[in-house]
Amino acid sequence: MSAVRPLSALRTLAALTALPLLLTACGYGSDAADDAKKPGVSADAKKLSVDEVRIGYFPNLTHATALVGVQEGLLQKELGGTGIKASTFNAGPSEIEALNAGSIDIGWIGPSPSINGFTKSDGKSLRIIGGSASGGVKLVVNPDRIKTLDDVKGKRIATPQHGNTQDVAFLNWVAEKGWKVDAESGKGDVSVFRTDNKITPDAYKSGSIDGAWVPEPTASKLVAEGGKVLLDESDLWPDKKFVITNIIVSQTFLKEHPDVVEAVLRGSVKTNEWINAHPDEAKASANAALKELTGKDLPAEILDPAWQSITFLDDPLAATLDAQAEHAVKAGLLEEPSLEGIYDLAPLNKVLEAAGKDAVDDAGLGVE
Repeated sequence: MSAVRPLSALRTLAALTALPLLLTACGYGSDAADDAKKPGVSADAKKLSVDEVRIGYFPNLTHATALVGVQEGLLQKELGGTGIKASTFNAGPSEIEALNAGSIDIGWIGPSPSINGFTKSDGKSLRIIGGSASGGVKLVVNPDRIKTLDDVKGKRIATPQHGNTQDVAFLNWVAEKGWKVDAESGKGDVSVFRTDNKITPDAYKSGSIDGAWVPEPTASKLVAEGGKVLLDESDLWPDKKFVITNIIVSQTFLKEHPDVVEAVLRGSVKTNEWINAHPDEAKASANAALKELTGKDLPAEILDPAWQSITFLDDPLAATLDAQAEHAVKAGLLEEPSLEGIYDLAPLNKVLEAAGKDAVDDAGLGVE
């Protein structure tokens, strides 16, 4: 590395090192903004056991099941006269706090906050009840500075948040390369900068970082700035699948309103089916939802490659969540967790059976 950096790069780097650890895991959109209820509740439609179900998700392509399901009315159709109150979040911890506080009932969220929420509550706060998305995470680098995977050693790589899903994945990959990095400080054979995905493209442009291990659409934004995809995380997993988004529910809500939970899961399954059958329409729908929620949509050069790298599915890929938890333990970011009971897939398997689809497995981590 050059001994002299542009002043703007130094300022950006200083800002990165000072960022708090509350920064978002997915980072596209606004903090916990309540969305207007979508139209579609028929006055004469039969209500379920509640007047309204409160759902949470991120304004992010990896949460497209929720984005499209709400946008197209596919979730509302299954809920009949029970309305939807949607809230969006930028960070997993804030969504978990909302679930624990009773502000939302059901949420789309990543694996790491799901694990943290479950373990910190001694297994009492939530259950994972379904899958939503796999993939959509890449290591994008400056091709002038990094040409091979071995060149990552000694470089400055961004991840979205201390201990988040991508941070854990990158630290695990570094360890498997035989390199040493202190998980807390991010210092070692690779310098890890935890930074909001909204800031990462500017940090890349300024030269403050040499690359980033990030989810979509941030990865494609970096490519649009001249970055090169050096590694797709999907290539590190069996069958190239790993959980990036799943569906959680408050245990209290699951117990008291199983009919509503089942209806949301039916809507999710039908939304994923529609997304996979109509990819172009679904992509446009997700982008329209992003524009409505954030005030801007994604240009085609970012949207198209980002969308192609994400797989939408109902299987929560439980074995990969278990592996991610083991990676966090090895990195020193998590004490050995007890994940027994984190899944309750009975409602989903009931929905899948009725739809003529195969049941999904909880990898031995389901409720008894």
